[in-house]
Amino acid sequence: MSSIFTKIIQGQIPSYKVAENDDYFAFLDINPNSKGHTLVVPKKEDDKLFDLDEDSYLKLMKFSYKVAKAIKRAVPCERVGMSVIGLEVPHVHVHLIPLHTMADANFSKKEELTKGQFEEIANEISRKFQL
Repeated sequence: MSSIFTKIIQGQIPSYKVAENDDYFAFLDINPNSKGHTLVVPKKEDDKLFDLDEDSYLKLMKFSYKVAKAIKRAVPCERVGMSVIGLEVPHVHVHLIPLHTMADANFSKKEELTKGQFEEIANEISRKFQL
């Protein structure tokens, strides 16, 4: 059975896409820790980060790096944090979180955004990713 992330990648579930290439897909987390919280996932469905072969792992980190740089240019923040936990969805995913305080890294703190705010942020990160 496909993961929710595979369904997002395939367009079966709508998302706020910020970047994509042949192997990876980045989109806004709909339950964000802070404005601009982005998930980066491989298009190939693997459950755990270290199930990836070394080349796929390195390419995921390189793509995540580029997305994080775009987030930093698009969303005012102190820094962009990265977390790979992977317990909630059985599909490798990297959280890129704009950080203002340590509380932004706490997954129990969530920010509510409107559809318009999500669209605006996704478009801005996407524009910055293209640079």
